[in-house]
Amino acid sequence: MSGNYDDVRHNLISMLEELDERLTMITQDVRHADEAGEKDFEEQATQNENNEVQDCLGNSARVEIEAIKHAIERIDRGDYAICQTCGEAINPERLKILPYLAQCIKCASLAEKH
Repeated sequence: MSGNYDDVRHNLISMLEELDERLTMITQDVRHADEAGEKDFEEQATQNENNEVQDCLGNSARVEIEAIKHAIERIDRGDYAICQTCGEAINPERLKILPYLAQCIKCASLAEKH
């Protein structure tokens, strides 16, 4: 499936920039939370929970960043809308929802089962 994906590429780059900013803010929040201070046990427990949530958000952002980078690479190579597992075309509606997907619905479903 060939096509001009300049708009998609531009949107992916915008998503990447937004995620980079979000990851920077998350990292800064965790660093500030790690700063020494006089906290009672409840405050420390709450802070630890917040750190876990921030860490999870950071990890999710990192995974999404990598997926977006790979999608941009696929656009540059000319195989953007092709499933990286089976080689079939990825449904354009699926790519509209998540433009960084690398698999068709069939292959993604099979991967989830394993």
